[in-house]
Amino acid sequence: MGFSIALIVFSALMMLLVLMHKGKGGGLSDMFGGGMQSSVGGSSVAERNLDRITIVVGLLWFACIIVLGLLMKTNN
Repeated sequence: MGFSIALIVFSALMMLLVLMHKGKGGGLSDMFGGGMQSSVGGSSVAERNLDRITIVVGLLWFACIIVLGLLMKTNN
């Protein structure tokens, strides 16, 4: 039960983190005006930290899925 709740929390966090990322262009963000901003070089510290947090949450999300799969396999 705990891993199911963790999976829901990590899924919601992943959605929020992905939506917080700045559009890089060439995708759906261009359709809605996201490509209008000019890029002035490298990414800022906040963007790099957001990338790192997104990767960590993604790995935790993936681990929850693996653990839940193994628990379901052993319960059957």
